[in-house]
Amino acid sequence: MDTNDNSKTKSKVVIIGTGMVGMSYAYSLFNQGTVKELVLIDIDKERAEGEAMDLNHGLSYAPRKMKIYAGGYGDCTDADIVVITAGVSQKEGETRIDLLNRNAAIMKIVVGQIMKNDFGGILLVASNPVDILTYVAWKTSGLPSSRVIGSGTSLDTARLRFEIAKKVNISVKNIHAYIMGEHGDSEFVCWSQAYVGAKPLVDMIESLEGIDFTDLEEIHDSVKNAAYEIIKRKKATYYGIGMTLVSITSSILNDENRILPISVYNDGIYDIEKDVYIGLPAVLNAEGVNHVLKLKLNDKEQEQLKHSANLLKEVLNQMEY
Repeated sequence: MDTNDNSKTKSKVVIIGTGMVGMSYAYSLFNQGTVKELVLIDIDKERAEGEAMDLNHGLSYAPRKMKIYAGGYGDCTDADIVVITAGVSQKEGETRIDLLNRNAAIMKIVVGQIMKNDFGGILLVASNPVDILTYVAWKTSGLPSSRVIGSGTSLDTARLRFEIAKKVNISVKNIHAYIMGEHGDSEFVCWSQAYVGAKPLVDMIESLEGIDFTDLEEIHDSVKNAAYEIIKRKKATYYGIGMTLVSITSSILNDENRILPISVYNDGIYDIEKDVYIGLPAVLNAEGVNHVLKLKLNDKEQEQLKHSANLLKEVLNQMEY
């Protein structure tokens, strides 16, 4: 560990919610040395304190000096990023809209507390349903939409690239493809803009033996059902989203201008329902969303994106927020 970290670059992240997702994210930040200061907030204060203690005991082996502690909403004032992972699960007999309204109420309370402390950084929402709750966070915060983002389809995209890499036997780091739309059942793969290195995936498949276009749909189905399959086996998913959130965090803190498929506000760049948050590839830097990348979608993909946006808008119209 570098005990003489004299870097003047401030990198402070506050995590609200110390459940499995929040702490998988915290542990990934810790192991990668992404931040200098990490604050844990939870309604269960003792849980947050215990998690901070546990992380601190590994500092001897961490890649950099870090300040890690359980805190309160006052610690949001000078934070670069506040990440919200808090939320509640569905009760037996509860409708989806009832659950959404309960989580929206929690989001409003959490964001209200954050903004009471003059927060001027970037809000990153990971609570599900992420597109809906990111919209609620934006409305509640009063921040510019460029500074309120959700994890969106970034984890779905990572799953997609992993599956493609297995199929074509090329490193996942050379797979360039996106899942777009709602982080949910209406999400879709933008196959027309999928590449292996600089070669279109559809061209590469034509040249490979034993792979055809039906494999693409199998890949999509496996990605769409991945969370269900993991939950069936281990009750929850958290490592993948933890790593995904670190990638988003690094893109902001390091001012990378990196393209990531996140939940962003659609103000008309795509010809779909406006005034929704939806998963689109966006350029991220220290200011938040620099701009949304406009991909040339084919007719089918444009209809899929429109359908996804319409579904999100319908849900927002039914909710209380």
